[in-house]
Amino acid sequence: MGLRTSELHPGLAAEAAWMDLSAPMPDDAIAAISAALDQYPVLVFRNQRLTDMQLRDFAGRFGPLEIGRSALRPGRRRLAIPQIGDISNLDEDNRVRALDDRRRLDSLGNRLWHTDASYMPIPVVLGLLHAVTLPPPSPFGNGETEFADMRAAYDALPDVTKAALEDLVIEHDVFWSRAQIGFTEFPPGEREQFPPSPQRLVRRMPATGRKTLYLSAHASHVIGWPKADGRLLLWDLTAHATQQRFVYSHTWRVGDVVIWDNRCTLHRGRPHDEQQPRDLRRATTLDTASTLEQAA
Repeated sequence: MGLRTSELHPGLAAEAAWMDLSAPMPDDAIAAISAALDQYPVLVFRNQRLTDMQLRDFAGRFGPLEIGRSALRPGRRRLAIPQIGDISNLDEDNRVRALDDRRRLDSLGNRLWHTDASYMPIPVVLGLLHAVTLPPPSPFGNGETEFADMRAAYDALPDVTKAALEDLVIEHDVFWSRAQIGFTEFPPGEREQFPPSPQRLVRRMPATGRKTLYLSAHASHVIGWPKADGRLLLWDLTAHATQQRFVYSHTWRVGDVVIWDNRCTLHRGRPHDEQQPRDLRRATTLDTASTLEQAA
């Protein structure tokens, strides 16, 4: 079977024809979604009502699921299933977190352009984000999520630049990304639990053979270069890759499920009214090998 789509941004984002993601799904439907993601690495499904278990089970059809950094911390969680990431401004008792709450400040790193968990030795592939509760529009912004197409950004580079980038390896470090917004208050032992990881700067998408940049706020520096030179290169590349022509901005509605491919997109959250509840739930699939083991 095929999946009917309506393009939202050329070659980057599409809205899928209605499909009940909470229902048991045959293999050909999963294959159709995967094929659509090869064409549009940001795929929007509207009007979904998934429990956390249903979101976990649906996401698990695409590969093993990540248990994220927050879920690995000791203590009580708001959400019971560890494979479901809590992308909200709510505490364990469903109260809006204070503006100086440590976990809220850590989560503000999501407003930087990034790809999820690139600081892990084996990073992630798909992100699946489900909107449960949204704040009303406000002067602070509406909490959109922006996605940037790293394949198109790579294609737009001069050939001489592509050749110079081909073999570069980048160190990715979650503590570097959080330090950029002034957050350094990590729990004891977390720095040791999540050391930096090397990743290719240029990757090849396995299904299509198309090359893509692999950038992130976690990308600290070019291994083998002076740190200052590497960071300037990464900042320049990120500025190039996040030009408006490469970006789709998703305006959330309750019930949306957005699936994106972290291997060939950047994304960032936008501001919203932090005094009002905002509750999104995420599942993330794991890759099978380090980027260093994959052909560029």
